[in-house]
Amino acid sequence: MAEATLTKVQIQPLGDRVLVRPVEQKEVKKSGIIIPDTAKEKPQEGEIIAAGKGKVNDEGKVIPIEVKKGDRILFGKYSGTEIEIDGQEHLIMHQEDILGILHK
Repeated sequence: MAEATLTKVQIQPLGDRVLVRPVEQKEVKKSGIIIPDTAKEKPQEGEIIAAGKGKVNDEGKVIPIEVKKGDRILFGKYSGTEIEIDGQEHLIMHQEDILGILHK
């Protein structure tokens, strides 16, 4: 029998899609009320893990993607498709679902 080895999965998004790792916001408790994890809103901030080459227009030219690996972004509440890679939650979404790039 051959041994199976665990390797990190690598994904290269296609077109104008990006792979995003959601960033959890720091929990702030006001007036001593603790909100259970199931009632918390999903984070709307994330880090770009990988990005596609860009969108192809009707003339066949590639319009480059505006974000790059490592960028911190804001995205819509219900944007993207949830996937799990190596036990961590990620999102794959189109560039148009990105609301902005965060600069600190």
